Amino acid sequence: MSRPALSRRHSVGAASARSLLLTVLGEFVLPADQPVWTSALVRVLGGLGVEEKASRQALARTAAEGWLATLRDGRRVRWQLTGPGRQLLTEGAERIYSFAAQAAVWDGRWLVLTVTVPESQRQVRHQVRTRLAWAGFGSPAPGMWVSPNTAREAEAKQILHDLGLGGAAFSFTGQFGGIGSSKNLVEQAWNLREVADRYEAFLAEFAGTRPAAGEATMLTQVRLVHEWRRFPFLDPQLPAELLPPNWIGTRAATVFQQRHSTWHEEAQRYWREISS
Repeated sequence: MSRPALSRRHSVGAASARSLLLTVLGEFVLPADQPVWTSALVRVLGGLGVEEKASRQALARTAAEGWLATLRDGRRVRWQLTGPGRQLLTEGAERIYSFAAQAAVWDGRWLVLTVTVPESQRQVRHQVRTRLAWAGFGSPAPGMWVSPNTAREAEAKQILHDLGLGGAAFSFTGQFGGIGSSKNLVEQAWNLREVADRYEAFLAEFAGTRPAAGEATMLTQVRLVHEWRRFPFLDPQLPAELLPPNWIGTRAATVFQQRHSTWHEEAQRYWREISS
């Protein structure tokens, strides 16, 4: 089934210009490692529904944050990634593509954190919730965070250190005990129904998509990666033993890998054509 490069759902306000810009930079500019003209970036973002003014503002904001630098050639401007910009996008790419990889065999152990934050420190409590959730932790009870991936302890330790909570937290690792069940723990710690709904929307958008060659393939590839990059922050990537039967995330990961591989060469070819 063939669809237009830009669906109505994405035409207006589906994502910020800056967020889409980072996806374009990571997918095309990072691997090419070459400066790129403003016109090429504006053209791609325009194809994704971003107005030219918003595209230029996104470039300026991204440069102001230190991720991009300008190279002037008369009145024309090229943009190149800075060292921190390359690091940011490289780490993002590693997270996106490692997330789609086959999950490791689970040894049955859990990592448990207890974190005490006074009610008066609401901003800190929010940062704890946000950052630990992004790291794949779930919270079955106030002040308690769990993960079946014990290797995430180092990341949790860094998060708590950054927030000044190292002295207000404790960690434990071990097998599940004889009280309660892992199934109930998962239900209380994570909203897997919400995650499944997001996967269903992803599959509805991309599973049957067959874009035409050239610009349509390039734009569809950007949208594919842009939508997929959300999932490392939504899906805790639990072991198969803890997931519902026939977990939809497995199929979604397969679709992402297949579509990305299928469209990669043509998308990169067209990018080189418009950015040279």
